[in-house]
Amino acid sequence: MRGPVGNPSEALAIKLSRRKILHLAAWSAALAGGLRPATAQAYPSRAVRIVAPFAAGGTGDILARLVAQRLSERLGQPFVIENRPGAGTNIGTEAVVRAPADGYTLLLVIPPAVINATLYEKLDFNFMRDITPVASISRTPGVVVVNPRVPAGSIPELIVYARSAPGMVNMGSGGIGSSQHIYGELFRMLTGIDLTHVPYRGEGPAVTALIGGEVQVVFALLPGAIEHVRAGTLRALAITTATRSQAVPDLPTMSDFVPGYEASAFQGIGAPRSTPPEIIERLNQEVNAILDDQGMQLRIETLGGTVLRNPPAGFAKLLAEESAKWAKVVKFAHIKPE
Repeated sequence: MRGPVGNPSEALAIKLSRRKILHLAAWSAALAGGLRPATAQAYPSRAVRIVAPFAAGGTGDILARLVAQRLSERLGQPFVIENRPGAGTNIGTEAVVRAPADGYTLLLVIPPAVINATLYEKLDFNFMRDITPVASISRTPGVVVVNPRVPAGSIPELIVYARSAPGMVNMGSGGIGSSQHIYGELFRMLTGIDLTHVPYRGEGPAVTALIGGEVQVVFALLPGAIEHVRAGTLRALAITTATRSQAVPDLPTMSDFVPGYEASAFQGIGAPRSTPPEIIERLNQEVNAILDDQGMQLRIETLGGTVLRNPPAGFAKLLAEESAKWAKVVKFAHIKPE
């Protein structure tokens, strides 16, 4: 048996070795207990990109920037909106699908994400499989708006006007398969009138075209059109939801004139498949905390929407229901991508 160590350097080495062993043992115990390294706990440690797969200026863009600003304030890192329009939101969506699943690239999810599953026969990704739902944000009614020069002050008058000039009434939208397009096709399906679809690269450009007289009607989302309605540069005919909106309480619903008509959009956030569950949960908690804030609720209501608060599983259920609903309209109207 070895006696006491007489060399101070050797004693120090043994002490450091024991300390290292204890440190490793403690680390192993922590991992066995289910703890994560500090790097995961520190999320986010740098800027986070939220891809908005459409042009700037529309409803989704407005809401995305509101939420991104609050996330930046709460988490201490920039949450930056990156507009990636094109191919009916598929370009931006695929960019997120292909991004690292580390929580630093997110997707703003809007109705075309689920509509495109039926609209496009072949995509290089499967939205329902490749994007993990993180959190819903809001539910938004649509509003039927016309250029003030159009001789229609109500839905019945719009129907009469369109029937008197078949193929001459242009309906603008944010693109093939966009909410504005699908809402218009539902209207066409239920009334039998003829509208000529004119797609633009986003809701914002479509509304701008309507103001300029390039098209006569847009089935816009309320937040993207409400200020123009209030300013008198657009005329609102009806809300697309089954009940009236507090933002425009005097505006009738579409179902008052077209039985069975109901349409509303949703906005939310998704992440690439295989993003760590703890990051998904953290983001969900933060978004829901933002939606619990009365100031944010008032802002969303002012824009014409309502808060839509869900856990990830609840948002996933909503996406599945919306996909089934709009698949029927796409198939009935024989909508095809360009």
